[in-house]
Amino acid sequence: MKNIIAEIAICYDFDGTLIKGNMQEPTFIKEKLGLTPNEFWSIADKQTLEQSADSTLSYMKCMLDEAKSRKLAFKRDDFVACGENMLFFKGVTTWFERINEYAAQKGIKVSHYIISSGLQEMVEGTKIAKYFTKIYASSFMYDEYGRAVWPDRIVNYTDKTQYLARINKGCLDPMDIKGVNKAMPKEKRPVPYSQMIYFGDGETDVPSMSMIKNHGGYCFAVYTPNKKGAKEKASCFLTDGRVDFVVPADYSAGKRIEKSVKGIIDKIAADKKLEILKG
Repeated sequence: MKNIIAEIAICYDFDGTLIKGNMQEPTFIKEKLGLTPNEFWSIADKQTLEQSADSTLSYMKCMLDEAKSRKLAFKRDDFVACGENMLFFKGVTTWFERINEYAAQKGIKVSHYIISSGLQEMVEGTKIAKYFTKIYASSFMYDEYGRAVWPDRIVNYTDKTQYLARINKGCLDPMDIKGVNKAMPKEKRPVPYSQMIYFGDGETDVPSMSMIKNHGGYCFAVYTPNKKGAKEKASCFLTDGRVDFVVPADYSAGKRIEKSVKGIIDKIAADKKLEILKG
């Protein structure tokens, strides 16, 4: 492997970006609660509107309420197990090793991060969890019997930008408040925003997309292939200047996402080599 000349961070939303639909649906909502996704989200959305509540807090409360009404108690391991049956988009399960290997040939180290309003516990249960340096997502608090009782942490659309700042500064511990707010010269930050890539699919990603793009990084709006209206909705992000690429969510070898990310890696490697030559 070549000497490392730069590090890049690839940050991903999860639902609708790496998997089809929402992570709660296949196992928790359908199998455990016996509800359809529309039924569950209608309950959560109604609660959000009636209480003027944060939508992430609402869906997490709804998960606990619906489980309790069925006399079900969920422990952390139960939520982790719900992550085993995620339906990934094409190429996702081999994506990380392919990109890491390509980047290494260019002298680039790649770190991957999840920044999601979904559940950390469920992401940890997936077959791709091992590839992420950190998983930043919502999570539950557990009582003395290990049962989920209340939201522990939420990640909503504006919270996501906090984690981009953490990656930028190398302050990855979400409990480290002083570190992330401490002044740090741009040249000393381990991962400049210009060396970040962000993948998202919806409105909750807009602040993160804007933050990365405005600082010289690269943003992708992905959409579910063959889903009616999905491409048109994602294209609005390009029209509004939020993203650089609008692509179908296919991470397979030789597809547009891979070609585009490899092009970005090539550019970052070339720019870094020129900086080194300039001394």
